[in-house]
Amino acid sequence: MLKYRSSKKTCQTFCTQEVFLFFIMNKNNILLTAQGLEDLKKELDELKKVKLPEVMARVAKARDDGDLSENAAYQFGREEAEFLGGRIDELEEILKNSALIIPNTKNKGTVELGCKVTVATANGKSQFHVVGEWEAKPAERKISGSSPLGKALLGKKVGEKVEVEAPAGKVVYSIVSIE
Repeated sequence: MLKYRSSKKTCQTFCTQEVFLFFIMNKNNILLTAQGLEDLKKELDELKKVKLPEVMARVAKARDDGDLSENAAYQFGREEAEFLGGRIDELEEILKNSALIIPNTKNKGTVELGCKVTVATANGKSQFHVVGEWEAKPAERKISGSSPLGKALLGKKVGEKVEVEAPAGKVVYSIVSIE
């Protein structure tokens, strides 16, 4: 079972691929691990308290330099401020609609969101952290529960095998351990 807490309520649901996809598509909640939630809050805080004030100070200085129609620093600063404002709006919307993934300590034998799973392939072992879509960073081995591998792993147990279609062909993953 997957437990999650949104800003409105705390709920539990079975963590199957179908229920997970239904939840994402119909509830408009963005699933985040505690670390992912903290990272987004830190980014928002830095943008609001550090980066945006720095950009606005540069824009004010450029405005004081004279003719705005030919002032590249002013134009660039305004564009940068608009970009930061857009990112701030996006982060606030994500945090408003986020649901915190609470790992289920009673059911550690099943792959669910928030867990780390070690798999073996013909090329060796790899560990993946199954996270929500906004936290996914494949280069850091953080995979989304809605990715092909994430979908295949959800609900599986140690010893089970999953087959995933990859650009190079089908890859078979054997689940070695779940944390």
